Amino acid sequence: MTDELRCIGCGAVIQTTDPDKAGYTPQSALNKQKDEVYCQRCFRLRHYNEIADVDYSDDDFLRFLNQLSDKEALIVNVIDIFDFTGSLIPGLQRFVGNNPILLVGNKEDLLPRSLKRSKIKDWMRQSANKAGLRPIDVFLTSAKKGGQVDELLAAIEKYREGRNGYMVGVTNVGKSTLINRIISQLTGVQELITTSKFPGTTLDRIEIPLDDGHFLIDTPGIIHRNQMAHYLSPKELRLATPQKEIKPKTYQLQAGQTLFLSALARFDFIKGPKERNGIAIYLDNNLKVHRTKLTNADQFYANHAGEILQPPTKKELETTFPKLVRYEFKTTEKSDLVFAGHGWVAVPKNSIIAGWAPHGVGVTIRKAMI
Repeated sequence: MTDELRCIGCGAVIQTTDPDKAGYTPQSALNKQKDEVYCQRCFRLRHYNEIADVDYSDDDFLRFLNQLSDKEALIVNVIDIFDFTGSLIPGLQRFVGNNPILLVGNKEDLLPRSLKRSKIKDWMRQSANKAGLRPIDVFLTSAKKGGQVDELLAAIEKYREGRNGYMVGVTNVGKSTLINRIISQLTGVQELITTSKFPGTTLDRIEIPLDDGHFLIDTPGIIHRNQMAHYLSPKELRLATPQKEIKPKTYQLQAGQTLFLSALARFDFIKGPKERNGIAIYLDNNLKVHRTKLTNADQFYANHAGEILQPPTKKELETTFPKLVRYEFKTTEKSDLVFAGHGWVAVPKNSIIAGWAPHGVGVTIRKAMI
């Protein structure tokens, strides 16, 4: 423990013993740093636009949200388009009171170009409404590529009406990357988020000054346990979740066939309208898909999960990765079976299908987007 050193990014006391606590940096990295020392969280944020979970409990986050109901502010809720159910903050509308919510879907750049953005926005609004949220508007953006950030800033300026804005969201949705983009757009300075020149740069919040004396305030991400990101290593997560624009792959399936999405999820085509049915999957282009007979699927998974079906690894399957849970649906129109965090499978109407995902990770059905 090095009590005398503090991170120049967030101010936390530097320590080398607990990776899950604030101020952690590996001893090897500490030995290489001279006068200016960054904790691992701020180092990753500065150089890779990656945010690490901080020691900020659900109770702390809920107390913070409750405080927002007493303020007049615009709430900017950032979600992951590919993990809508895992991105939602339960009860957000109740916690923020009468304050308006601007819903922002990140990772727009990963969607197929053939998908009409208006359809995704309508689906986001409808899904939010079902969860009890009534957003004042819905926006799409790409924090990674900077797409539509100017339009988002104009919307924030419009809806905040001279008030502060608070950016909220769960971890792993790209909120910190979006904040870096916003800071760059507003100030023209790169990586200002982790320099001592920036006011309010702490583990609790980052305050971005606006022209009228108010602030756009970024808050720590709340950890939502029902996210695939919490069950995989960073390396495997990059294989499991879309990293580039997803392109469809089509399989001709007969009734009684199964597609394994590595060992992460499973799609059962139980019954279809034709003898052979075109099934398009919209997932990360590098995610390996294996086809087998439905009658053999359970045994196939038992024999090959963690080996030819990977990620996750055998060790993760035996320790941290949850069991797959089955959800069955019958379609009356062309539909998308959505696997939270991954993408979706487009299926024809009059089909009986089942989706399997780790316990707690959402599998939902929607009207086909394409």
